[in-house]
Amino acid sequence: MRELSTTVLIVGGTTGGVAAAISCLRLGVACVIAEQTDWLGGQLTSQGVPPDENAWIETVGGTATYQSLRSAVRARAMARGARARVVEPFGAFNPGGGWVSRCCAEPADFAALLHAALLRSAAPGVNGPMPMLPTDQTWVPGGELDASLLRAEFFLSPMGAVLSADGARVEAVEFRDRRTGDRVLIRAKFVLDASDCGDVLALAGVEHALGAEHQSVFNELHGRTDFDASRKIDPMDQQACSWCFALEHRPGENHVVPVPDDYAFWRAYSPGVAGAQTREPTMEPPWTGPLFSWTVPSHNPEGRRTFRMVPWPDTPGLGPNGTEELEMWRYRRIVDGSIWPARADGTPSPDVSLINMVQMDYWIKPLLRPRMHGVDDSALAGARRQSLAFLHWMQTEAPRHDTRPTPGYPGLRLRGEELGTQDGFAKSPYIREPRRLVARTIVTEAHVGTDQRRAAGADRDAAWSATPYGTAHPFADSVGIGHYAIDLHPSCAGRNNVYVPCAPFRVPLGSLIPVRVRNLIAAGKCLGVTHVTNGAYRMHHVEWNVGESAGALAALCDASGAEPSQVHEDPMRTEDLQRLLASLGVRLSWPWE
Repeated sequence: MRELSTTVLIVGGTTGGVAAAISCLRLGVACVIAEQTDWLGGQLTSQGVPPDENAWIETVGGTATYQSLRSAVRARAMARGARARVVEPFGAFNPGGGWVSRCCAEPADFAALLHAALLRSAAPGVNGPMPMLPTDQTWVPGGELDASLLRAEFFLSPMGAVLSADGARVEAVEFRDRRTGDRVLIRAKFVLDASDCGDVLALAGVEHALGAEHQSVFNELHGRTDFDASRKIDPMDQQACSWCFALEHRPGENHVVPVPDDYAFWRAYSPGVAGAQTREPTMEPPWTGPLFSWTVPSHNPEGRRTFRMVPWPDTPGLGPNGTEELEMWRYRRIVDGSIWPARADGTPSPDVSLINMVQMDYWIKPLLRPRMHGVDDSALAGARRQSLAFLHWMQTEAPRHDTRPTPGYPGLRLRGEELGTQDGFAKSPYIREPRRLVARTIVTEAHVGTDQRRAAGADRDAAWSATPYGTAHPFADSVGIGHYAIDLHPSCAGRNNVYVPCAPFRVPLGSLIPVRVRNLIAAGKCLGVTHVTNGAYRMHHVEWNVGESAGALAALCDASGAEPSQVHEDPMRTEDLQRLLASLGVRLSWPWE
C-alpha cells in the first residue's frame, strides 16, 4: 500500500474540490486532491455541464475567483482565435453562444485553466486573477501535478476511512487506483468531502441524509406528504442523474449509432401516462406523453412546452417577443462555429452542442443506496444506455425543424475533443444530488424559498422588493452567497420535476460542519441542505463558493489550532474567518441586504 500524508486532504477534484485547493494554496497550506478521473473540475469539466448561474453573476453574484475563471475562459477562447462578439440577451462574450448560461464554453478549456490556476496558486508568493495557459502550452490530463504545497492524485476511488479511537476524527482515507487496483492511504489533519456523492460521509459513518424528507421533518412547503411521516425520509427520492455527451452536425452524412439493446423500451416510455408502457417507477404527475419527444413538462399554465431542435448550419427563427427562438441545439452549445476561422482545409469550424436534456434524466434506479458507499454501477450503466438511446432517437426518429420528409438527423456525430474522450461522452455522469451532511445548520425551504418566506411574512421586510424573488434568511455566520431556483429534476421515487422561485441566499458556516466529527468539512454539494434546497445549492457557482470557503476554514483552523466546530461556536473566530474570506474575494452578503 502506498501512503501519503498532508495537512488537508480534498476527496474529489470537483468544482468545489478545486476551489478548496486554491484557497488552501493561497493561504500557504499543503493539500492533496484525490480525483477519480484524469480531469479536475467536476461539473465544469469531467461531467460536461455548462454552468447554470444567476442574474448577478457578472457583477456581485459569485466569488472573485469564480468570476476570474469565467473571464479567463473567455480570454482563452479569444487567444485561440475566436472572434469575440456580444450575444444578447447576456451582454457579455459567450464563447459557445448557449442560452443556458452567459459563459457556455468547452470543458477542455475549463480543465486547462483550472490546472493552471492550481499551479499558479501553489507558487510561493503568487496571487491574483485566474491565469490563462498560453495557447501553445501543452496540458496533459491526469499528468503530474505536484508542487511545493500541492499534489493531485488521479484515478483514485475512495474505498474506506480510518477513524480515531473515539470515532470523532477521520485520520485517513483509503483509495483504490482504478488503473492498477493498488491501494493508496492518505493521512491528513483535515479532510474535505468535495465528492459528488458525499463519499466520505458514508465511508466514515458521518451522520447524513439520503433522499427526500417528509414535510413534517422541516415543515417545508414542497416537502413530501405522500408517505408515512414516521419514515421521515424516502431514500428512493433522489434526483435523476444524466450522462452528457457532445455532438456536431454533418448534414448529408450518416453517423447513426447502432440500435441500443433497450431502445424499444425507451422510445415507447411514457412515464405515468395511463395505458402507456410503464416500468417502475411511474411518474406523478404524469409526463406529457412519450419521454422521447420535443415536448416536455413545464410550469407554465399549459403544463407543457415544446422546444424544437435546429442544428447547424440552419438558424432558429424568432420567438413571440421578437428574440431568437430558444431551441435545443443552442441550449447548451459549447462551440459557436460562426466565431471561429475556417479549418486548414477550408471547411467551416464545427458547431458543438452539449446534450443535457430532461429526456435523458435517468430515474429508473437510484444511484445511491442506504448503508452502501460508492454508487450503484448498474444505475450508471443504465444512465449511459438511456443517453445513447436518446441520441439514436434524435438521429432516426426525432421530428425535424424543416420540411424534409423523413424524421431524424442522421448527421449528428458524437464528438469527444471538447470533453477529452474518444467516444463523445463525458468522463463522468452528472450527479445532481449526493448524500447530504447532517450539519450544525441545515438550510431549509423556510430559509430561502420565495413562496414559503412570503407566506411567513418575510415580504414585509424593507429589502424584499429589491429582487423579483424576495430575500432569504440573513445567516449571521455567512461564508458565501448564491442564487438559483429550487430546481428538482424527476426522481427515482416517481416524483415529477419541481421548479419554484428561490431568494438570493447566503451559505451559513454551520452547513459545512458536522454535528459530531471534528475534522471533516463539506466542500461541495454534500453540505447541510435538504432534498428541496439542494435544488438551489447544487449549482456550479455555489459549489465553487462552498469549496473555496471550506479550504479557507481548514487553513484558518490549521493556523489557529482550532477545530471547525470551535470556529462556528465562537462569534469572534467566525468573524476572523469572514474577514479572511472577504480578503480572498468571497462575498458574504448581497448589496441590498
